[in-house]
Amino acid sequence: MRDSNDNRAVRLSLLKGILPVNRASALRDALAGISLASMDIPQVLGYARIAGMPTVTGLYTAFLPLVAFALFGASRHLVVAADSATATIFSSRISTMAPMGSVEYVALAGMVALQTAGLLLLARIFRLGFLADFLSRTVLVGFLAGVGIQVSIAMLGDMFGMTVPIPSSRSLAQLAYVVSHLAHVNLPTFALAALVVGSILGFKRLLPHVPIPLVAVVGSIAASKAFDFAAHGIAVLGPINGGLPPLRFPAVTWEQFLALVPAAASCFVMIIAQSAAAARVFAQQYHEEVDTNADILGLAAANAAAAFGGTFVVNGSPTQTAMAERAGTRSQIGQLAFAVVVVVVLLFLSPSLQYLPHCVLAGIVFTIALGLINVQSLKAIRGESPGEFTLALITAAAVVMVGVEHGILLAVALSLMRHVRHSYRPHTMVLEPSAATGRWQPVPARPGAVTAPGLIVYRFGSDLFFANDHFFTSEITQLIDSASDGLRWLIVDAAAITDLDYSAARTLDDLIQTLHERNITVIFGRVNPYLRSDMDRHGITQTVGESNIFETLHEALAAAGVRSPATETGIL
Repeated sequence: MRDSNDNRAVRLSLLKGILPVNRASALRDALAGISLASMDIPQVLGYARIAGMPTVTGLYTAFLPLVAFALFGASRHLVVAADSATATIFSSRISTMAPMGSVEYVALAGMVALQTAGLLLLARIFRLGFLADFLSRTVLVGFLAGVGIQVSIAMLGDMFGMTVPIPSSRSLAQLAYVVSHLAHVNLPTFALAALVVGSILGFKRLLPHVPIPLVAVVGSIAASKAFDFAAHGIAVLGPINGGLPPLRFPAVTWEQFLALVPAAASCFVMIIAQSAAAARVFAQQYHEEVDTNADILGLAAANAAAAFGGTFVVNGSPTQTAMAERAGTRSQIGQLAFAVVVVVVLLFLSPSLQYLPHCVLAGIVFTIALGLINVQSLKAIRGESPGEFTLALITAAAVVMVGVEHGILLAVALSLMRHVRHSYRPHTMVLEPSAATGRWQPVPARPGAVTAPGLIVYRFGSDLFFANDHFFTSEITQLIDSASDGLRWLIVDAAAITDLDYSAARTLDDLIQTLHERNITVIFGRVNPYLRSDMDRHGITQTVGESNIFETLHEALAAAGVRSPATETGIL
């Protein structure tokens, strides 16, 4: 009986995105999933275009991978299928290794998906869900804006009816080529693309719930078949193999396998960051728990399914997840219904896709790419934090100028540098009497600031580690050197210090001994258990004296024989 219960618990844990469920909610989500399919099928076709893959493989991403995540993932809202960011990342790499759309190219794309699945599985085994926090929202906005610009440029050739003999990884060269060959624009192709783009953007503002991309696809297919667009110089997709995806292993050489690892690693970072962000947003909106590690397992299963299902890397798309939420889905049942619609298209409707004009698909992708450039978020970042806005622009420019693969690495590096910068030079303050009331108030630390005759209360706003210990020592030394004669007490308000590494401990020990030689007593207030443990281990407790370490600032002040006028301010 116990084994039965344990097995049942395992099954339930694998269906977190579906259970609990009842008949009414299942019917609601199924209908919403059909609505989602009407909006999303044109997008996944467009993502296949971005990826340089056969068009039908875009539909493949919304079948087996989507089902795999529904079974193994935890998020009730995340839509896992093709995504423009990851499609751009791996295509920029493998387009230099094989012709786009070729059998070899498809195998390379499948191997990137399999490698990505392996990295995600390792992340799940070692519970590395916290890696999602290593891409700040600022640089992620900049990265997606860069991807949007790059993809927009890549679509210009198809929209203008010209062949651009330059890989998508060289965006500026592509743009220069298109501009220099504007005299060769195919006017019917451009007119049709402009009509599609204008309709999508216009109706998005006026009637956002109308699936204009689907209308554009169906309408252009019907018109292309009726008026023979191909005979009039408008390029179409041509014959498409329908049916369910073939199950096969993506065979590549060992040298190719190694060459694809950086692309897979970049996709891994983007998937972790984007999927976790999207899952958190909608889980918080509906007051649901977030299980990032379980979602990582679902994403690993989805990418393994993509690899063996003849398609490319899939991701938890914030855009498609928002579309699913607007359609009314509240569980993965909606995504499963989406997959059922895709199966129907693959089995019965794929022959019609051969009449779809390239320029229509390019126009749809162009509007998707424009949507990645979040102007409102960039404006908000600029207004609130100009420095972070600069980081976002640098990331976007790097994606456009040096490629997506390097752009994602730069995004991670900038995120980490931003964090280290805040820790390297944290906010520091000194308690100082107010000229108006005489009560103590925290002010930015500056030479000459004292708390009371013979006393400085100094607050350091970060953990102490090897990169900021010299800043800590230098600022305290400046405060003491600029204070009037007779300084006897230095109280370190350690409320923000929870960690002390070896290098900082040695620097701190030297500082304390130097101040003792100058007859200045060092006292630590608001010392938490974590800091106290580090101080004991590194010998700082012995140097400063156990009687000079306190859990509150009141006790520290009392040890210095000072009566605080700051009690009423509540800062102690």
